[in-house]
Parts: sequence; C-alpha cells; structure tokens
Amino acid sequence: MELELLALKARWPLWGAPKLRQRLLRQVGEERCPAESTISEILRRHGLSRRARTRRGRAVPSQGPLSHCQAINQVWSADLKGWFRTGDGTKCTPLTITDGHSRYLLCCQALSQSSGQLTVKPLFIGTFREYGLPEAMRTDNGAPFASVGLGGLSALSVWWVRLGIKLERIEPGQPQQNGRHERMHRTLKESVAKPPRSTLGAQQRALDDFRREYNQERPHEALGQRPPAAVYRPAGREYPERLPEQRGYPNDWQKRMVRKGGQMKWKGHDVRVTQALWGQEIGLKPTDNGIWAVYFEDLYLGNFVEREGRIQRSHRLESRPTEPFEINLK
Repeated sequence: MELELLALKARWPLWGAPKLRQRLLRQVGEERCPAESTISEILRRHGLSRRARTRRGRAVPSQGPLSHCQAINQVWSADLKGWFRTGDGTKCTPLTITDGHSRYLLCCQALSQSSGQLTVKPLFIGTFREYGLPEAMRTDNGAPFASVGLGGLSALSVWWVRLGIKLERIEPGQPQQNGRHERMHRTLKESVAKPPRSTLGAQQRALDDFRREYNQERPHEALGQRPPAAVYRPAGREYPERLPEQRGYPNDWQKRMVRKGGQMKWKGHDVRVTQALWGQEIGLKPTDNGIWAVYFEDLYLGNFVEREGRIQRSHRLESRPTEPFEINLK
C-alpha cells in the first residue's frame, strides 16, 4: 500500500494527503485505504511533505462579493497571470478563466504579451461558444479588463455589458477578493512555471496538461474531494454570434451617441465621456436642475452636471435602480 501511495505521489507531486487519499480510495476501496493521518506520516517519513507554517495574528481574508457565488456560471473570474519567461526568453502571460462555484478552469492560454483586447477577445469568444455566458465576470482593474476612464470601462468590458454580463471588479490591491482564482494561480505556477518550459509552444502543452488534470483529476476540498469536472455544467445562455441590439432607455431620458473621440454632443458643446464607449448609445436621466444620471445600458456611470460641462464619475459599479429613481448627489 505504501508503494502504491508513493507511486501516486510521484505522479502528482504537488498533491497532499487529502487528495492522495481520495485517489487511493478509488483504487483500493474504503476498507483497505489508510487514514489521512497515516498517509501524512508516510509522506513525512519519505521526505515528501512539509508542515505548513502557522501564521499568527492575521485574519482570514474575505472572499468579498464572491461569497454570493452559489451556483455554476453565476460568476466567472478572469485574469492575466503574472508574466514569466520561457527557456528561449519569450515573455509568457497566461490568460485564465474559471467558474467561481465549481472552480472549473475554462481557459488557460499562454500569450506572448498582454497587449489588450485584440489579444484576448478571440479567447473569450471561443470560451463563450463552448460554455455559454456567465451572469457576471469578475476581474481586477487592469488592462484589458478595465481602464482609468469613466466607469472603468475598456473595449472588452463594454462588449461584456452588451452581451448582458454584469461587471464585478475587486478593489485595487486586494487580490484576496478573488481568492479562489488566485489560489488556482498558485497551483498553476507550482505546476508549470517552476521551471518554465523551453518554448511558448512547450509551455502551452504544459498548460493544457495542467488544465486537464486540474479539471478532471485533482480533487477539491470545497467540492467534497470531487474534481471540478464532476460539478461543472455549461451555462444555459448561449453566445450570440451577432451582438444583440442595445437595450433601450425610457422615453423621458435624453439619449446620446458617443463619438469617435469618446465625446457626446450637448447643446452644441463636446462633453467628454470615454473612448471605450465609441459608437455606443448612453442614456441620461434627469434627476435635478441641470443634473443628469448617466447610464450605459444598466450600468450607472456618474452625474452629468450641465453648469460644469462634465460628468462626475461614480467610483462604484452600480446597476440601474428600480423605480422610483433616487440618486445621492453627494
């Protein structure tokens, strides 16, 4: 039994006692399978494990808004993992997409550079075609997912809104708010980047192997020691090959088309909106004398103040509230 356990450890060197026991259980059955504590002791005896250091005086980091992720395809997380160089010096930046509830790794693609929407959009299209559309997409505040412009919008996130996907962003400098995805990144780094492979092609093959193992074989404690593939199912909402028409605004709102320079016309004057919304229609709802709440579809962007000729941006992602409409002007 010890030899079988050591063979499993050689096959999956990054797995600990809980995951190895689950795998061994499938091979030998409950009656013959050693307890987790026995497996831990065998691994220590062979120098194949280390005791985790206890960190004192630190609170367990919050999952933030991901705590509401109670169903498959409710929230997907996307990120560009920190870059590293392959053996031939090529800069590799993997794009990763996961389902927050099942932890299923939907996409794991090596990119030679993190150069914005044109690089990653085809990967999202392929993922949406295969798995459908999530209710929400959670990212950090960096390119190509977000920008410093109005609403933090980028061309990529504008496309998501048009597809009916809600935007979620972690607070700057708070990666623990996307803790499930970050934990996967740590496992990925240990598996395929220490050391990196010789070329980008070889690195992609390693990422493909990692994704298969992570989804199909690696037990996950939060899933009752089942692998993500045993839990995940594609979304019921299919990807539309043609972008849907924009959702309309109420009749008493003003509507404006955002021009190529990222501006709208207001009484003969140009008002800065954001370049990301070029070609999109925005809605302006009257809230007070000369003050208008600005929306892109259901996303609240801020207040347009006529006397100042500018939009005071909102610092939070908020959706259009239900009537009666009230807005805090502070």
